[in-house]
Amino acid sequence: MRYEIRVDGELTETLAKAFPELDHVVVSGHTILFGRILDEAHLYGLLARCQSLGLRILELRQAPR
Repeated sequence: MRYEIRVDGELTETLAKAFPELDHVVVSGHTILFGRILDEAHLYGLLARCQSLGLRILELRQAPR
């Protein structure tokens, strides 16, 4: 499944590298991380990584295939 995770602010390249399995784009002062999520455990791992890096998640959604 493909997901999009919108976080507050523009990620630095260093922070973006913490998510090597996802692509990212900056839109209107927010960063959207997107890509294929293998399973629920992978998704929860990404959310925990966001939390540990102090990122504020604004939106999480399953993207159309």
